Amino acid sequence: MISSPLKYSAVIVILLYALTFSFSVSARPATFLQDFKVAWADSHIKQIDGGKAIQLILDQNSGCGFASKSKYLFGRVSMKIKLVPGDSAGTVTAFYMNSDTDNVRDELDFEFLGNRSGQPYTVQTNVYVHGKGDKEQRINLWFDPSADFHTYTILWNHHHTVFYVDSVPIRVYKNNEAKGIPFPKFQPMGVYSTLWEADDWATRGGLEKINWSKSPFYAYYKDFDIEGCAMPGPANCASNPRNWWEGANYQQLSAVEARQYRWVRMNHMIYDYCTDKSRNPVPPPECVAGI
Repeated sequence: MISSPLKYSAVIVILLYALTFSFSVSARPATFLQDFKVAWADSHIKQIDGGKAIQLILDQNSGCGFASKSKYLFGRVSMKIKLVPGDSAGTVTAFYMNSDTDNVRDELDFEFLGNRSGQPYTVQTNVYVHGKGDKEQRINLWFDPSADFHTYTILWNHHHTVFYVDSVPIRVYKNNEAKGIPFPKFQPMGVYSTLWEADDWATRGGLEKINWSKSPFYAYYKDFDIEGCAMPGPANCASNPRNWWEGANYQQLSAVEARQYRWVRMNHMIYDYCTDKSRNPVPPPECVAGI
């Protein structure tokens, strides 16, 4: 049996460890303003429910965007988003991570491409590594993302980057550095989201233009969740193998996730840069290595 003084000491040690860990790893914020700030068009972002949710607005005057106050090196970020309903052709709602380093930027993109009423919403993902992008994949969602909130997640660790929709993996970009293929692991990235007009390319390659008579357009966000190594921060955080997102369960897809991933690619993928012979007569090396 442990004596009371020893029990008390053990509790103190556990509390100190927990406090130390909490300073190195971001926790789930209670409100939008805890971890985020308005990046542009303050008048087009409205807080709801005391800041637990927000509304983004696009009209003929402006779109808008927000950004995390910190950058992160590895971790997981997720948000619940309800996309623009109805005739949203020409609009793009983006949720992404970006190193904000211009020519050598790293970036992990979700881009939700608007549609004409009754057509599926298309999600485009893209990966930039050391300034090189052009790695687009597109899927049509299997539900109406404007009818309710759905969870969109980016998991980023030393082994791979995975894009999830409601816990279903839709894109995997593996760390194939051993095969000479770059992987984003040196630059911390901020978390961003925007709602903007892109009718020169977003819907059917720009054939469908935005219908301003339907504006303003609205997208909604809630349950902002960033868990990662904030930078600047403890020097050993990003390389700590005890970070939960580096654990064995997150180093590769589980058997269930692998089946879900195959299902998405077989039934909902409508474009993959790896198989686009007109753009890539020779498949890019990461496609050959296995993505």
